[in-house]
Amino acid sequence: MNLQRLWRHVVTDHRTSHRLFPAQALSRLELATKHGEQVHAGQVRLAIEASLPISAIRRNVSPRARAIEMFGMLRVWDTAENCGVLVYLLVADRAVEIVADRGIDAKVDDATWRAICARMEAHFRAGNFADGAQQGLVEIGALLAEHFPRKSGERAPSGNELPDAPVML
Repeated sequence: MNLQRLWRHVVTDHRTSHRLFPAQALSRLELATKHGEQVHAGQVRLAIEASLPISAIRRNVSPRARAIEMFGMLRVWDTAENCGVLVYLLVADRAVEIVADRGIDAKVDDATWRAICARMEAHFRAGNFADGAQQGLVEIGALLAEHFPRKSGERAPSGNELPDAPVML
């Protein structure tokens, strides 16, 4: 077990997440998601988790494994066109993971997703959490608009399939 990682997860709590992503920033991120979904037929969900439970750290759960778990728990896979995208932020690890449903993942290669994550993480290292998250949402929105454009006046088959507001886990 990595003791430094364990310590980061012990000292990072919900207050940390709310300090890095205050209500105004969360509103701005919700608007970025809404704006993107006006031009594409995809569904984007931003999930912010302060830290993992100690049991997960002991099992050496990676941010990627946790993101995949959250992809299922938040039902991001359950969209009409299989074009849901989860952006998962694990604050204690300063990690970003993008999990895309099969519809969009078949059209966007892993290197593109990793590059978006890397740019977001660079913002986080500089202390610009909301800006980094917003940039990632805008870039993902552009990819979805390219591959799943929304036609003028078109709505998703069942409306907005996923909430636009970021979820604080």
